[in-house]
Amino acid sequence: MFGRFMPREVKFFDLFNAHVKEIVRGADALVAVMAALSQSQAAAAAHAETLDTIEARADKIVDETMAMLHATFITPLDRDEIHQLVKHLDDVLDTMQDAAGTVATYDIRRATPECIRFAEIIRASVELMEQAVGQLHNMNNGPAILTACKEISQYESEADRVLRDAMSKLFREEQDVRELIKMKAIYELLETVTDCCKAVATILEAIVLENS
Repeated sequence: MFGRFMPREVKFFDLFNAHVKEIVRGADALVAVMAALSQSQAAAAAHAETLDTIEARADKIVDETMAMLHATFITPLDRDEIHQLVKHLDDVLDTMQDAAGTVATYDIRRATPECIRFAEIIRASVELMEQAVGQLHNMNNGPAILTACKEISQYESEADRVLRDAMSKLFREEQDVRELIKMKAIYELLETVTDCCKAVATILEAIVLENS
């Protein structure tokens, strides 16, 4: 009877790790979408569908984590910290999915160098996120987690610069108003993914500082 109230720390951290691995797969799919755009719209659409599948798997992990959170009396981390971490991880993948879906919806036929760079920044950010989350089970790893979080924040700052430069170039050089609107939306969504990554880094930092 009392088994359901016992802390199941390993399971929580297993779920966090499973979730972030899906995010890394999602970033791979997003990079593939951008790489395929100039070659084949069908290939880009296939990679976007792969991202949809990944996001659906991640949603199941979110559901399982939240169900465990409600069913477990003693949790390895503060309940709100768990909830915020899961929410922000979910936001990363959801926004990647939105970006890939918008590419298809807007019939984008080319990936600019800025799109490619955004995808690379996102991929690097989620790799760092995977490293940080993978060490969360032991607060002795706090310094390494904080270092990874700092690097994620640096990537987010780089994405801000890429967005400013991309917008400046877009408004100077793009003559087709419809194309301008499309690319502006894509750039903003891709930059928002990096904002979501930084939000994950912020909650990870808070967890480390609270539990060290």
